[in-house]
Amino acid sequence: MKKTTITPSDLKTILHSKRANIYYLEKCRVMQKDGRILYLTEAKKENLYWNIPIGNTTVILLGTGTSVTQAAMRMLAAAGVLVGFCGGGGTPLFSGTEVEWITPQSEYRPTEYVQGWLSFWFDEQKRLFAAKQLQRARCDYFLQTWGKDRELQQEGLYPDDQEIEQAIQRFRNRIEQARHVTELLSDEAQFTKSLYHYTAGRTDTPDFKRNPNAHDDANRFLNHGNYLAYGLGATALWVLGIPHGFALMHGKTRRGALVFDAADLIKDAIVLPWAFISARYGRTSQEFRQICLQKFTDHKALDFIFEKIKEQSLSMPKEREEI
Repeated sequence: MKKTTITPSDLKTILHSKRANIYYLEKCRVMQKDGRILYLTEAKKENLYWNIPIGNTTVILLGTGTSVTQAAMRMLAAAGVLVGFCGGGGTPLFSGTEVEWITPQSEYRPTEYVQGWLSFWFDEQKRLFAAKQLQRARCDYFLQTWGKDRELQQEGLYPDDQEIEQAIQRFRNRIEQARHVTELLSDEAQFTKSLYHYTAGRTDTPDFKRNPNAHDDANRFLNHGNYLAYGLGATALWVLGIPHGFALMHGKTRRGALVFDAADLIKDAIVLPWAFISARYGRTSQEFRQICLQKFTDHKALDFIFEKIKEQSLSMPKEREEI
């Protein structure tokens, strides 16, 4: 039987912004076999192979007990799939600040976006302007997502509740008043804290306190979901050719900080509420992960990140006086 040869161009027919799959794998071996990418799990009596459709995959997160072959990495790179090594449950194994991303090598990505980004990045005021733009977009996406997600409303979460409306309006006002990025970061933290308070109260976890090192379900799911969102952010930035170190808000000493800025566009709208809802019903990590991935698709989260990063790269005012 003649084997079918798959060329790299065949694997890029689905745009990254339209891809549907994010994989988190643990205790398995990722390998190439007969022109396909598989992951192998070891059962008591037999080894099981599972196919990964890389042409429609955005990110693969490799958790504890995983390995990947050189041949598999070559094929994943040809398909433009980002690979990240992380700890159990999709969060860092140690007290790290980011997933270690292995990005595909390509010299044919667009240059206009990185050039547009760098044209303003070294000007502190323009960088603040861009950060404010993304925070406004974050609010818009939150209201849009919560407004049309009937499942959220069935859980008692509404964008027009007084507490949410006040939190959004207060944050919008502070965005306009912020004089520097540090102040904007503080305002952003207060906004997210307000969302935690509202959502925790509506999902029967009124004593919730955000602690990434805590072991309660809500905190664990928030960690897990955030790193799925980081996968989307990292993918968008890699495809557009913008280095992860040119952040707008997060720590300038953190090499992957722009990934966090990009992920913030969609985290509050999707990851935050479903982490609390899933904790309320005692769902497993896998069940929560599947909900997040489905909601990313339903609400076109990756499309939105692409749209806003591209828009910000190319729409900066030319003169400082315009800011």
